Amino acid sequence: MTSEPSRTYERTWAEIEDMLEQATEKMHQWKAWYDTCKEENDKLGMKEAARNHKALEGVVKTLKWTLGEEGIDDPLD
Repeated sequence: MTSEPSRTYERTWAEIEDMLEQATEKMHQWKAWYDTCKEENDKLGMKEAARNHKALEGVVKTLKWTLGEEGIDDPLD
């Protein structure tokens, strides 16, 4: 039996935009880490960086969609 999540809908647009900025920055950091690992032939590091970068791409797309950014399709498509 699952219960519905309790949502407050109290986030401001500014908070969501700040979260988008943070997620975008972290995504770029993971890309840089991937590039470093690739130069060092660190396959395990590359795998971790790629996984986290890809996950943050989804977060960034979802936040942009939430903010109604033009050109962003439904993140689940």
